[in-house]
Amino acid sequence: MGRHRARRGLVIRGAGVVLGALVAGALVVSMQLPLLHPPSTASVATAPWSIHAAPALAWPATGEAALAVPSLGVLMTHHDHVVPIASLTKMMTAYVTLQHLPLALGQTGPCYVVTSADVATYGVMAHEDESSAAVVAGESLCEVQLLEGLLIHSAGNYAVILAEHVATSPTQFVTLMNNTAAQLGLRATHYADVSGFSSQSVSSASDQARLAALLMRSPVVRSIVIQSSVDLPVAGVVTTFTPFVGVGHVIGVKSGRTSAAGGCDVLAMTFREGRNVRVLYAVVLGQRGGDLLGPAGDAALALAQSGVANRIQHVIARGSVVAEVGWSGHRTAAVAARRAVVTWWAANGRPKFVVRWRHFTHVIRRGEVVGTVRVEGVTTVRVPLVATTTVAPASLWQRLR
Repeated sequence: MGRHRARRGLVIRGAGVVLGALVAGALVVSMQLPLLHPPSTASVATAPWSIHAAPALAWPATGEAALAVPSLGVLMTHHDHVVPIASLTKMMTAYVTLQHLPLALGQTGPCYVVTSADVATYGVMAHEDESSAAVVAGESLCEVQLLEGLLIHSAGNYAVILAEHVATSPTQFVTLMNNTAAQLGLRATHYADVSGFSSQSVSSASDQARLAALLMRSPVVRSIVIQSSVDLPVAGVVTTFTPFVGVGHVIGVKSGRTSAAGGCDVLAMTFREGRNVRVLYAVVLGQRGGDLLGPAGDAALALAQSGVANRIQHVIARGSVVAEVGWSGHRTAAVAARRAVVTWWAANGRPKFVVRWRHFTHVIRRGEVVGTVRVEGVTTVRVPLVATTTVAPASLWQRLR
């Protein structure tokens, strides 16, 4: 009986020793393992690109200016004050007309018979040296011809004819113009007449850039403003007042001049960005010297050309360090997995970039994708980020030491 009790005691003691060893071993192993829920963290080290100096924008020395690439959301301004805009007013005249009397390419639109009152209006404008086109009573002018005379030759009397047929009078048409400006969010814009001869028709360069882009959505308008001349029924062949139309990549849009407004020009220029053809708008207001239109045209062209040249390439080199990722005391550099190039405008600041991370609670291995950097320039570029070394969160034993 005593022997059995002794054996049982030995078994129990032996089992206890084994169990204790197992528990101790498990504790040692667990102290070497990572904690269950320590999420990895990341910190951006630097903007992920290198850049090269770009030519500055050629803002005019006097007056107001704006540069826009609407398809890319680019709008830059210089002294964006509210000032008279002369015949740039006629862009809104054309816009409102087409809102009420839409035209497709090849259509003439409704036709109107010129009255003696229309002839009298022409006479007054010609006497006051306001841009106009000759008309005679009984002449028939269709909407597309009126728009051609309005936008190419800046005929103020054509603006009046359009206004009288869209609304009951030029005064009511001006109300439509101002209502439309408000609806479009052109807060710096107010019209006092349909032609811009009044110094009370005012706007800003940025508003005129926005309006020009909206107007140029019309294929009819684009087909008109690219012409350097037009043949009208009575006036005959008349030329454009807008400088550089048809030269290089210039495709319009409108110019104007008065003593109060100085020289004004809205110049549209196409340029190629990869496989895409973009349209850039350069707007200058309040230019002085010469015939006013010449200096305005020169300033707008210089601004447009500098705008195209101002694009710079932001290069993300393969292997460039974007951030660090991991755990306190156990971190690895996150580098670009491939080379990428993002084009943007130097004068518009740096392109926006966003880094998105994966969250780890275990080992991060060398070469593993840990996140992505997205850069929004002319196009959006996404580049994977990879770890350069293998790291793991600290074990319990490491934390206790």
